[in-house]
Amino acid sequence: MAGGRFGAAVRGRAAGARRDGLPLAAAVLTGTVALLMLLVVFGNVTDFDTNRQFVRHVLAMDTTSGDDHLTWRAITSHPLQDTAYLLIIAWEALTAAVLTVATARWLRAVRHGALAPARRATTLGLVLYLLLFGVGFLAIGGEWFAMWQSSRWNGVPAAERHVVLGGLVLLVVHLPGLRDDGVVG
Repeated sequence: MAGGRFGAAVRGRAAGARRDGLPLAAAVLTGTVALLMLLVVFGNVTDFDTNRQFVRHVLAMDTTSGDDHLTWRAITSHPLQDTAYLLIIAWEALTAAVLTVATARWLRAVRHGALAPARRATTLGLVLYLLLFGVGFLAIGGEWFAMWQSSRWNGVPAAERHVVLGGLVLLVVHLPGLRDDGVVG
């Protein structure tokens, strides 16, 4: 007799209701970005002055071309520069926390199949991440404060790597074909 619970489970699997590697890939990629951000925060807290100098020089525009058409944008007040740096660290810490929670949710989703909470948390964390590196470092630091002109204090290449990583992970997390209940379909 082919039927009952066992028969339905077999028919469900035969119809393509298998788990796929995407939730695990999303967990690993989200965890990678979370770890990266945790290390960034750790470095900024334990070696506060190194990156504070970076932020100060970028905002002061003291290593750019010196063109008056650009340098009127400079912020030379140390208290304002330090406030900006503290806000960056706070944003990084928030991003790290959200992505750490998202990683835990993906690990639960790999076992239990409910992907929606993991996907939402990762999306929020990655939007914070992309805002930091895309808007904060590329647009504001790179273009507004002309960081790209500095041979010593140019964070544009590093920011570009972060934007590529964040965008790639966001794409994987939202690949079509994997429903929120973990079933391919």
